[in-house]
Amino acid sequence: MTPGSSDAINSVAVQASGIRARLGNAEVLHGVSLALPAARWTSIVGPNGAGKSTLLKVLAGLLPHSGSVTLLGRSLAELPARARAQQLSWLGQNENSADDLTAYDVAMLGRLPHQAWLAPPSAQDHAAVERALRATHAWDWRERALGQLSGGERQRVLLARALAVQAQVLLMDEPLANLDPPHQADWLLMARALVAEGKTVVSVLHEISFALQADELVVMADGRVTHQGACADPVTHRALEAVFGNRIAVHSVAGQWLALPRL
Repeated sequence: MTPGSSDAINSVAVQASGIRARLGNAEVLHGVSLALPAARWTSIVGPNGAGKSTLLKVLAGLLPHSGSVTLLGRSLAELPARARAQQLSWLGQNENSADDLTAYDVAMLGRLPHQAWLAPPSAQDHAAVERALRATHAWDWRERALGQLSGGERQRVLLARALAVQAQVLLMDEPLANLDPPHQADWLLMARALVAEGKTVVSVLHEISFALQADELVVMADGRVTHQGACADPVTHRALEAVFGNRIAVHSVAGQWLALPRL
């Protein structure tokens, strides 16, 4: 599939149908259905408690649920674990990793789905890890232990781990957490580069103006999808403003859509 081709854009990478999920005794998702296009960047937004992170975990196969999820046309539940790990990469919120591992070793964890049992990393594995660490500007501290890094540096290493998988679909929950503005901008450029390569990026973002730079927006409230559409569509803007009680307004500034406080 050629990046940017009509087939790539019109096909579906991840599809969910009738998803219901619970956290403890409370149902958090109430029959969610959506189709996320391949070779596009889709951002999921909504107020606190809307169910955004829960939905992303369901799409990653990390939470029990009713309903169905398909990944690249195959049932997620029926995919062998190794194939799923090769095709789908995950970056969660506040992820833990052994603090005594070096940044390089943490990024190398992303290559495990591609390695034979107990086999040493191949030249291809090392090349993928170097590329990922350089892409996240974490190469310079590759030999430092994760526990010695700042929150932002740690986040960039965990992002490198997700990139090192070289999966076709990347699911990222709050990838901008702890990143300063220049590295947030780097992440946006990286998301665009991945899409240009034909990858599918799905992100949950609190930074609404960054989310509006995506191709598509999924708007959620109270465990349901209230709208899905192109980020440039005025209907999407109205749905986004409404879900936040019209306390924000979407404006075009210097050719970009931004969500600003409604004064």
